[in-house]
Amino acid sequence: MVDLRAAGGPADSADDAAPVVAAGTARGGRFATVLISVGATILAVVALAAIAAPLLSSWGPQEIDPAGTLLPPGGGHLLGTDINGMDVWSRLLHAGRLDLGIAVAAVALAVFAGTTLGLVAGYFGGWIDDVLMRLLDIFQAFPTFILALAVAALLGGGTVNLILTIALVNAPGYARLVRAEVRSVRELPFIDAAVTSGASHLGVLWRHVLPNSLTPVRVIAPLGCGWAMLTLAGLSFLGLGISVPTAEWGSMISLGSPDVVAGRWWTSVPPGLFLLISVFGFSLLGEGLQERAEAKRR
Repeated sequence: MVDLRAAGGPADSADDAAPVVAAGTARGGRFATVLISVGATILAVVALAAIAAPLLSSWGPQEIDPAGTLLPPGGGHLLGTDINGMDVWSRLLHAGRLDLGIAVAAVALAVFAGTTLGLVAGYFGGWIDDVLMRLLDIFQAFPTFILALAVAALLGGGTVNLILTIALVNAPGYARLVRAEVRSVRELPFIDAAVTSGASHLGVLWRHVLPNSLTPVRVIAPLGCGWAMLTLAGLSFLGLGISVPTAEWGSMISLGSPDVVAGRWWTSVPPGLFLLISVFGFSLLGEGLQERAEAKRR
């Protein structure tokens, strides 16, 4: 009889595979930690700069310098002034408060609404699931940004309306994600045991189904924040979001874009860079969380 171990057969392969898998998991975990750390650091720096905006600039975000407009960087204005004579550096920092605040609030509302719909549809199934999913199909039939444009035009500008707009177009994605997780979790034996023991549907959903269905949401939410910031900037750029004189990166880019041709880069390039850096931070954070979740599954 041939000794499989001596011949390097399946037994050897199985023994060798375990260290390889463990090493791959460790590398994936370290890479995820690096991504999360870098993304969180970027976002922390941007958030701290926005919070400390009054301390980092001697000008108000809507204060006009009577000495001139479109002044180049230097002197009393670190990044110059825009066409209205307002300090670009001050507006850049104060805009971070608004952009970050609206993005996080909109995603939080979208997660809450989407999770609620997904829980109900996935747990109860039947006609409830069919009705809710067909309603979500209607929203997802349109390109996301086009739908955001339509809703923003209908509701109008303003902080609250923009939060509602971005949350509305994001919620269907979270609802489908949670629904898929709930449909898997509800088939597990401990759910049947909880129902058999007399627990109410609400109790089962809150104590057992919800905690075991939120892992994908925690991974996707940071990426959603980055998308929300881009949506807000796009709406403001097109005149459907935050309007001048309120400081917001998208409206600053829109106001300063004609100046780029004339060589006055400081009116639109800095807000574009801040937007890019913030979205990059959210993307790294989301990718890191996804890598960590995949490493744990391996």
